[in-house]
Amino acid sequence: MFQQRRAYWRNLDNAAKMFSAASSPKDTRVFRFYCVLKEKIDGSVLKMALDQTIQKYPVFLSVMRKGLFWHYLEKSDLRPVVREEYKEPCSHLYIRDKKELLFEVTYYKNRINFEVFHALTDGTGATEFLRELVKNYLYLMHEKDGLENVILTEQDLTVKDQEEDGFGRYYNPDERGTRKKKNHAYQIRRESKEYEELQIGETTASVKELLEVSRKHGVSMSVFLTAAMICAIHEEQSKIQEKKPVILMVPVNLRKIFPSDSMLNFFSYIEPGYRFGEGKDSFDDVLEATKQYFEENLSKEKIAERMNNLIAYEKHKILKWAPLELKNRCIKMGAKLAEREVTAVLSNMSVVKMPPEYAKYIERFGVYTSTMRTELCVCSFGDTLSFAFTSRYDSTNIQRNFYRILKEQGIFVKKVEPDYPKEAKPNYEGKKVFQIFNFCCIAAVVLCIMLNLVLTPDLHWWIFAVAGGFSMWLAFATGYLKRYNLLKNAMWQLLIVSIGSILWDIFTGWHRWSVDQVLPLVCLIVEILMELIARIQSHPPKEYMIYYVMASVYSMVLPLILMATGVILYRAFAVICVGLSFLFFIRLLLFRKKEFKEEMYKKFHV
Repeated sequence: MFQQRRAYWRNLDNAAKMFSAASSPKDTRVFRFYCVLKEKIDGSVLKMALDQTIQKYPVFLSVMRKGLFWHYLEKSDLRPVVREEYKEPCSHLYIRDKKELLFEVTYYKNRINFEVFHALTDGTGATEFLRELVKNYLYLMHEKDGLENVILTEQDLTVKDQEEDGFGRYYNPDERGTRKKKNHAYQIRRESKEYEELQIGETTASVKELLEVSRKHGVSMSVFLTAAMICAIHEEQSKIQEKKPVILMVPVNLRKIFPSDSMLNFFSYIEPGYRFGEGKDSFDDVLEATKQYFEENLSKEKIAERMNNLIAYEKHKILKWAPLELKNRCIKMGAKLAEREVTAVLSNMSVVKMPPEYAKYIERFGVYTSTMRTELCVCSFGDTLSFAFTSRYDSTNIQRNFYRILKEQGIFVKKVEPDYPKEAKPNYEGKKVFQIFNFCCIAAVVLCIMLNLVLTPDLHWWIFAVAGGFSMWLAFATGYLKRYNLLKNAMWQLLIVSIGSILWDIFTGWHRWSVDQVLPLVCLIVEILMELIARIQSHPPKEYMIYYVMASVYSMVLPLILMATGVILYRAFAVICVGLSFLFFIRLLLFRKKEFKEEMYKKFHV
């Protein structure tokens, strides 16, 4: 195989920018594609198969990094490991400040799991990766039985093809559509499960049966399933709730409309829906309305308009130059507002194909995703159609209604019993530790207030106790939350300690000890600590460059401003701090000029 070369870093595509901003431990934006074989999985062989797959798709060897204006994906030397399934499906993969790959391969009994953060790829990219992984695994296992190695995709597919940003390639600002005002959709309100655990319900059906029924109605499989889900949700509506329409978000693979071999996100969506309570509420009525909506909105022109509208927001001059933290909050707010326009999600991953000589070893493929609402994912392999409902609710009424509608239409559905290791449970230990720490801080403050009021009611030293407690909590909380990146942690501690000491000085009579001694000494100590951390952890220049720059610039500029304005009276420490910080900064420019320019370009790209 030819050498796969790839860019050191790349921008996120349009969809990935939303996922990177909106993800959280509760809303992980992770989905799982899996394959169930007819034999038990050998972990060591699966690891070899994964190594071969990565050679073909090296774009997956990326980590998420943070710039001033956008996140970006950076090439990584990390290599994936294969282990037996050990945690809740679709758990958090992108942990801020932690340098880790954005996908994971696990196995359990005869199932291979491929989980991926949605900012890295979409369903089509994940399908291609899993197909290659399963093919490599089966070849390694059965080569001795005469199984021949086959090529699933074009041999001349390059990394540049895989990394192509389809949104950027096909974006045309002259083909934007007018944004219409949308109605608020009916929202499913149910009591969430304890700790908001992900609830997964899977079934299978015959592709042949579903196609026969769909053709009898003169619609596609996607239209039929969409109408069935809309009706299943409607059965849970009250008469008052029927005032709001049931609207589904249905992702659309843009590669079928705009040719692309990209392994990145390249999808859009449509939002079919139906307003009940107006006299025509039968399944046939909903099916006809859904069919008409698909015909009107799946044209190339309509899809292009929606895609161009979304990209236009990204390229807006004000949003483009807004700092990343502000963007993230705006995107999260926009995502929350957009949720009101959708009731649930239906994602049809379409057909997964494998060569006939490999298919005989495979039972089925399946897919589902983490979600904060109700979502149905569908994929097929051979004659087996796999359904997977995921939600954070205790109620399974919608799933029950959906499968009953299929049965009434002549489609037999078989339930798949959940099969997960007992230890594969949500991990809330970190959350509990932080909760205990918060409680201890509050308890210490309350105790000080009680002692003050009981022993020395005339003195109000409890105010200093509360301020001191908050200062300690802020420093330790920041240290805990930023524990995955010690260099970033050190920068945050520099800001907290220096600014905090100035505030303490101001509110205790302003004796200038904070600016004369503490500020310059803390700046120098943090710069020395950064140097030690970088050396001990063997960080390459690209890892520590931005933090060195921030610390040295901060340590030069702030003392200079305070000296120029006469705030600092005793200048000895400040002069030493500025001088050494200047040398620290000049050293970077002289000896790490290339890395400095690259890092600044990455961090400040728009």
